[in-house]
Amino acid sequence: MICYVLDKPPTILLSEQMKISLGTDHAGFRYKEKVKELLGTLGHEVKDFGTLNEEPVDYPLFIRPAAEAVARGECERGIVFGGSGNGEAMVANKVHGVRCALCWNEESAGLSRRHNDANVLSIGERLIPEDLVLKIVRIWLDKAESESTARWIELRCAPSKEIVKDAHEQEMGCRNR
Repeated sequence: MICYVLDKPPTILLSEQMKISLGTDHAGFRYKEKVKELLGTLGHEVKDFGTLNEEPVDYPLFIRPAAEAVARGECERGIVFGGSGNGEAMVANKVHGVRCALCWNEESAGLSRRHNDANVLSIGERLIPEDLVLKIVRIWLDKAESESTARWIELRCAPSKEIVKDAHEQEMGCRNR
């Protein structure tokens, strides 16, 4: 739901509080901290997989656990951060059950939820202004969807899930013939 107050930007009200995993490398650390603060003010529970400072680290060590928490159902959603967000999205999308979207503006964030049912968001700190990242997160968190949108997502994601399942079975050599 979006509420409008005269002379103020629209505010997105979330219908439910969620548990959200966060993961970042050194290049996304500042935005992770800003987003963590925002999530707390919105009443969400945060599971922070690190990193805990701006010292250089290898991003898969922090991104994969954040994505796995979503895939296991420990968290409803996840947000990962990096310099560009590209590598982080690639690592997250290797986790079965994760649909990670790299978003760079408000429209891409909204479409990633409405059209692709993204359960993980990837953000590039070097490419997005700070004021915009918080708007992107607020829009992406909005879970409001119509019945027709939910059905459309189900139809669109089902073939993707089958493709992933088939590819995994082929890789493991266990495909039924």
